[in-house]
Amino acid sequence: MSLSLYRKCVYLLITGVCISAVFYACKTVKPQAATKTARVLVFSKTKGWYHGSIPSGIAAIQNLGKQNGFIVDTTKNAAYFTDDSLKNYSAVIFLSTTLNVLNADQQVAFERYIEAGGGYAGVHAAADTEYDWPWYNKLVGAYFTSHPNDPNVRKATVDVIDTTHISTKGLPTKWERTDEWYNYRNIQPDLKVLATLDEDTYEGGTNGNVHPIAWYHEYDGGRAFYTGGGHTDESFSEPLFLQHLLGGIRYAIGTNAPLDYTKAYAVKKPEDNRFTKNVLSNDLNEPMELSVAPDGRVFFVERAGNFYVYDPSTQKTTLVYKFPVKAVDKYLNGLLGMSIDPDFATNNFIYFFNTAEAGGKYKQHISRFLISKDSQLDLKSEKVIIEIPIDLEVSAHTGGSISWDKYKNMYISTGDNTVPFESEGYAPIDRRPDRLTFTAERSAGNTNDLRGKILRIHPQADGTYTIPEGNLFPKGTANTRPEIYVMGCRNPYRMSVDTATSYVYWGEVGPDAGTDGVQGPRGYDEFNQAKKAGNFGWPYFVGNSKPFKEFDFATRAVGNNFNPAAPQNLSQYNTGLKTLPPVQNPMVWYPYAQSPEFPFLGQGGRCAMGGPVYHYNTNGAATKLPEYYDKALFVYDWMRNWVFALRLDEQGNYKRMEPFMETNGDFRRPVDIEVGPDGVMYMLEYGTVYGIDNVDARLVRIDYNGGNRAPIAKIDTRDTIGLAPYKVTYNQKSIDFDDDDKLSYQWLVGDKVISTEQNLNYTFQNNGTYKVALKVTDAAGLSGVDSIHVVVGNTKPQIAITTDDNATFFTNVAQKLKYKVEVKDNEDKTIDPKQLTIMLNYIAKVESNKSLIGHQTITPTYNYGKELIASSDCKACHQVDAVSVGPSFMAVSKKYAGKKEEVSRLADKIIKGGGGVWGEHAMSAHPQVTKQNATEMVNYILSLSTKRNDVLLPQQGVATLD
Repeated sequence: MSLSLYRKCVYLLITGVCISAVFYACKTVKPQAATKTARVLVFSKTKGWYHGSIPSGIAAIQNLGKQNGFIVDTTKNAAYFTDDSLKNYSAVIFLSTTLNVLNADQQVAFERYIEAGGGYAGVHAAADTEYDWPWYNKLVGAYFTSHPNDPNVRKATVDVIDTTHISTKGLPTKWERTDEWYNYRNIQPDLKVLATLDEDTYEGGTNGNVHPIAWYHEYDGGRAFYTGGGHTDESFSEPLFLQHLLGGIRYAIGTNAPLDYTKAYAVKKPEDNRFTKNVLSNDLNEPMELSVAPDGRVFFVERAGNFYVYDPSTQKTTLVYKFPVKAVDKYLNGLLGMSIDPDFATNNFIYFFNTAEAGGKYKQHISRFLISKDSQLDLKSEKVIIEIPIDLEVSAHTGGSISWDKYKNMYISTGDNTVPFESEGYAPIDRRPDRLTFTAERSAGNTNDLRGKILRIHPQADGTYTIPEGNLFPKGTANTRPEIYVMGCRNPYRMSVDTATSYVYWGEVGPDAGTDGVQGPRGYDEFNQAKKAGNFGWPYFVGNSKPFKEFDFATRAVGNNFNPAAPQNLSQYNTGLKTLPPVQNPMVWYPYAQSPEFPFLGQGGRCAMGGPVYHYNTNGAATKLPEYYDKALFVYDWMRNWVFALRLDEQGNYKRMEPFMETNGDFRRPVDIEVGPDGVMYMLEYGTVYGIDNVDARLVRIDYNGGNRAPIAKIDTRDTIGLAPYKVTYNQKSIDFDDDDKLSYQWLVGDKVISTEQNLNYTFQNNGTYKVALKVTDAAGLSGVDSIHVVVGNTKPQIAITTDDNATFFTNVAQKLKYKVEVKDNEDKTIDPKQLTIMLNYIAKVESNKSLIGHQTITPTYNYGKELIASSDCKACHQVDAVSVGPSFMAVSKKYAGKKEEVSRLADKIIKGGGGVWGEHAMSAHPQVTKQNATEMVNYILSLSTKRNDVLLPQQGVATLD
């Protein structure tokens, strides 16, 4: 056994919560059908802070209703959020609700209500509600982030900037009042701001010169109003605030027109536990791209040249052929992509995107082969469809994806093939002599080069190709390539084409700058859509067409912003047009830090990839994706290990995104996703670490279960060790998703059933080790099993650490702490002090970093920096002892051994990103990591090459807290 005392300080955050228990009548009976008289619903459920002003707010709104001719119903019962109930209301008022107050079904009902033309009014803590529901963020307009403290209620001046709106008309332009003033984040760009706070008139504001405090907008078919006032009871007796609130409610009511539920489109999202990942092939080596044949065979390739087939009839994976490709480590050349022909069922054509030697030079090319029904590749049938130039050992910006539209045109994605490491994470536009591979102006920004593009061609039966109408440059245009459909790409690594619309979708892996700089904006990844041919801006623009500046790499002189209407490529390495087509905007863009526009995408490393558009077919497989995902575009991020379903409106424009398998996906760097002809999703997972042979690299199939789900057995106990006769009580907390309370139970010790009751009361008469299992079975015969091991014949020692000193916190440097460790053991009676390991550990602000590291168990060998690294994306590029894309942590530790002065610089590099400090490759920025946490991470890494000499303490004594 080993014991720990904890060093320095334990941060104990005590939040004073003043709870006023006020009971009031809640009208939750269904009202009569809507009449000409407007009816509003006041909803005041709280799951976090309860505002004592809620009863005053309800009474005030009821009085406003009586005085102004509308009916007021009130509830804090979220179960009231159904279509049948909400359809009776002209507006719903969220009165200081807090945290997650609606479940998934109730959220859908409220979305449908707004889509049908309903109104919403949010008061005060309505902005402190539903942080995990992106749709609500857009509706309410912003999320609460903080407020002043000591005191929290302060006098401030409100600047009324819209004096014509019904909620602000008649208010003074300088409105002085007392309230709790919220600071906001995730402020939506479409808000029509009514009033702002003058932060010079009070302390505690953090939004700056433009601090919105009241606003309105139309959203998703309905109307939304929000006011930040209403924390205090006094607010609801202030004539001016009541006037303001009444106007907001009237705006939300609108014309009181009947709701039109034919416009409501939201439906209930399938539960994550209806989806199951089934591993078809494991322990792959850098898998790249896959394709599913009409007969169910799944073809896929590895970068090193291996071409495999998974046969569902045998459930086996077979190596079909190993291509002799040039697979240079860290540059991601090799066998990059593949696809079957749209007419594969009749012509058996299969295509490969690979890097191979031709005439003494290496090129990327697309080759076509014939493959038989029994998966034999006819090597003699090879036809090289198209060749793409490449500077071989330059960068990992290769592209490599193949897709098809409904007209059987082939699309090919190619990267900019440019060194990114010497432009500081900004635009690689180096025009100096002998810097050919350091500028993407020769590739992505060049109308006469096939790199940094999405190409569109139409393959012919004889192995040639034609140019479809509508590409970016008509055939015969001087200084252009007619194959180009999209230009201005950095690394469109994975893409897809919607076979219904022929719109092209891809993820754009962006540059590495963590912050804006003199050269231009920070780096962004993008999800793009091309409804027609166009220029998407790289290397002159990034994100939502944020311009870089002209930059002289020799003198470091900074020029003007590039012009999005007519970018100029004046590089000596440009062989194409000097004036480029106007720049198109992406659908979604996000940096290393949390995106203001798309905050739900998270933060940290990024690697955007475009997946398929799903079209539901009732004739598909039983485990096909449900109709809920019809017309959804699946996009994913290799670094962040998430998949999102992106929704489009009827015009094909971005509407919203929602996570897919958020709770049970356990994605391991998804590198390709395809939906087969049977409607089932298939995925290649690259594995945890970049650039190596990962044991968790695999081909998986994601199956959907729309019917009965097997129950989950769960034994709830902590009693697993004791002396005979050992009497135990084990409770079951099993889950039956579809038929609650219809489970049958079997408790087993070994193979013997000892009970069929829900809970187990049992006595172990003899010493020994026993396996106890609980089997639960539902009415349909599906079952689940949970088990534990019980040790009879010993008990755990009892450990107590005591002190007469202050055990909560300390403030003085080198403060002394008297302590005593007592150990009792029922069997051994006396414990030899030599068997005790007593150590002093320092835990640095664990609570304040819980969003980074999650739930922790503190152990004697606990290392906070190690925990932070384990919970970050560091392991995608670094291992402890082995090299991947980045150096091993051990190599970094040895490089900086004994150089304590470098700790701060290394910590800054974690936060800001870039290359040249940890290793050659640019590191992703991590602006969300604090300097203190980055320092902890560096200290752990640097400790790896230092022999650990733990300081052991006596069983009783004095420890120095310094």
